[in-house]
Amino acid sequence: MGENEKYVAYVGTYTHENSLGIHLYDLDIEKGVMTQRKVVPINNPSDVVISKNKKFLYSIADEGVQAFRIEPDGDLTPINNQWIGGMRGCYLEVDDLNRFLFVGGYYDARVTMMRLDPESGSILGIADGVFHKGMSRNVAQRNFVPHVTCVKLTPDQEFLCAVDSGLDQVKFYRVDYEEGKLLLVDILRCDMESGPRMIRFSRNGKFAYILYELSDEVQVYTYGIEKKIPKLERIQEVPTNTEKDPEHVCAASGIEISASGKVMICTNAGLNSAAVFTIDQENGTLTRLCENKISGDYPKMLGIYPNEKYFMSLNHETNEITTMRVDYEKGYFLMEAKPVSIEKPNCVYIHKLVG
Repeated sequence: MGENEKYVAYVGTYTHENSLGIHLYDLDIEKGVMTQRKVVPINNPSDVVISKNKKFLYSIADEGVQAFRIEPDGDLTPINNQWIGGMRGCYLEVDDLNRFLFVGGYYDARVTMMRLDPESGSILGIADGVFHKGMSRNVAQRNFVPHVTCVKLTPDQEFLCAVDSGLDQVKFYRVDYEEGKLLLVDILRCDMESGPRMIRFSRNGKFAYILYELSDEVQVYTYGIEKKIPKLERIQEVPTNTEKDPEHVCAASGIEISASGKVMICTNAGLNSAAVFTIDQENGTLTRLCENKISGDYPKMLGIYPNEKYFMSLNHETNEITTMRVDYEKGYFLMEAKPVSIEKPNCVYIHKLVG
């Protein structure tokens, strides 16, 4: 990390109580301190994503999706908003050339493809939309209906992964950037009642990591393309927690990989804990470094500081963000600073200021 590098964090919140929108924090990455600068008004920004060129931020909103221009100091200037053709979304993804914004819908199980203007960053309108249909293979205990919880492009930008926690599937769509279309080409059928929640890829693009909400684990896959179809092979299964307490219901809730690609952190709701893993750079496998409580209730998502010294846990039910310092040599993490009060935090994106 350069001495003059500056970072901000954008934290999206639910606004049905006292919050107003996206909270902008200045980050001291050496001390692990967050200082709130302002709040940008927007209705229920439950997920945000930043374009590859770092010029634009896109957010979920009750109205659909909202585009912002990122100013040199990190401030946000509204550009426009567009309806997504269905119920409000829960997850966003944008391609590397800022041509399309992809929206995952939990409530209506819709995957929406929105056209963007790469130069201005504005959202032009709906290009395509696909509804997931059906039900899971086992409906004895829960009504397993489609719920898209994550949409993520593969590292080669060829396919869009749509994680469906209700169907226990990850659907792979080939992205037609010329016509603005999504074509279903393959389905990864996960273990019954595992509840896949999110997918992440290694920085070298060779491995995929799927977080399972109901089975409380991360499954590691090799990733490649064979005969123009994505190919995933499972090579490891790692529990997100080792605490077996029958009085506490646990649901794996968050997963992130550090900027270097060497560290993965997962959070667990119910047990209110986090686990830190190191990632083998050659074979992609995970090794558990430590596990501990996050000093809050319902860690819905997390953010890893760029220097990997700290991570923040967004504790949805206790309305706070707790910051943890990781000691990689001794294998533990502890809360470092005073918790930051914030109403119903949902998502975070850490952004390096340009210029």
